[in-house]
Amino acid sequence: MLKEKIKALAKQHFNQILQIRRHLHQYPELSFQEKETSKYIQQQLQQAGIGFKAGFVGTGILASIEGKNPRKKTILLRADMDALPIEEKNEIDYKSLTPGIMHACGHDVHSACALGAAFILNEIKDEWEGTIKIMFQPGEEVLPGGASLMIKEGILENPKVDKALALHVFPGMESGKVGFKSGMYMASTDELYITVNGKGGHAAMPNDYVNPLIIASEMLIEINARFMQSDSLKGTEGENIPTVVAFGKIEGKGATNVVPPKVDIAGTLRTMNESWRENVHSQLHRIVKSYSEKYGIESHLRIANGYPYLVNDVELTNLCTALAKDYLGTENVEELLIRMTAEDFAFITQKIPSCFFRLGTSGKQKTFTDGVHSPTFNIDESALQTGMEMMAWLAVQV
Repeated sequence: MLKEKIKALAKQHFNQILQIRRHLHQYPELSFQEKETSKYIQQQLQQAGIGFKAGFVGTGILASIEGKNPRKKTILLRADMDALPIEEKNEIDYKSLTPGIMHACGHDVHSACALGAAFILNEIKDEWEGTIKIMFQPGEEVLPGGASLMIKEGILENPKVDKALALHVFPGMESGKVGFKSGMYMASTDELYITVNGKGGHAAMPNDYVNPLIIASEMLIEINARFMQSDSLKGTEGENIPTVVAFGKIEGKGATNVVPPKVDIAGTLRTMNESWRENVHSQLHRIVKSYSEKYGIESHLRIANGYPYLVNDVELTNLCTALAKDYLGTENVEELLIRMTAEDFAFITQKIPSCFFRLGTSGKQKTFTDGVHSPTFNIDESALQTGMEMMAWLAVQV
């Protein structure tokens, strides 16, 4: 049976994939700078005799494996390669050797699992139909997102991709398990930058200045009241729309006795409806403009449009869930909750039927539970086998 062959090959390749993951973990590179990572992955593909094209958006790679009847369907598997500007604090043999940079979001795991799946698929290509593309993308962590740029360079065409799959590490779930959520799963993301220009001066002379810190504070309180209360998060048909408008940076550069001339504010907008997203943009612009008029100052809002919301195709995701239960056992497949985090695989989900699922990475004794984007994030490495198995199994079955 194909299932048993995939399991046997995953076990056979496990130590190789373990070493690949550790190598990638030791040599992390920031978004759109993944030159050595790309070279290393290309070497692995070459050694396995898997054809590929490189140079997408600089460092991106698209491998391709043809099974029987290669024109019947085309499935895309996606992995990301970039790391984060975080100093690793794990004391492990394969700790990052690059100061200030770490694979704290598991992209080393994603790439290793995708390579493992590619090795398996290549060895059984006479036993499945269609063509499977494996995408290794740069720059998932920063706008405009490597996926969007690789789409523009044609990775979904020639042959046209019918369905796409991707996984992501999840320390909130035990190794050996996977999780799925059909429909809307992750939020869109926009970056918000507000500048409030007041009039600086000596703090002891309030008649001579217009304090932008006070204006900025009042503005943020209004925005928080408008968008962080459930009764304001209604769509055009009255439905509740998950929404977050939050600010994490406010900078005035004054002193105890110095009122600064301006304040810069930075934040994020997350939501799960594109028309509502545009509506929020308009409301934010109106709020900022109203403070310019109220205080006779200049204030500006700049919105850096980010990723769209991620939607898992219902039919495909339900199929993947059933396939995962068949492969791993029902007890090892969980239903996920909506998340307000963002992911640039969303660009692909907006184009073709897709399924983005979670790979459990915590240990069975409550180890490896630190969250992604933390300096102590790590995984129970047995998850690597589950990851490559699931990618290979789903790719040949959907």
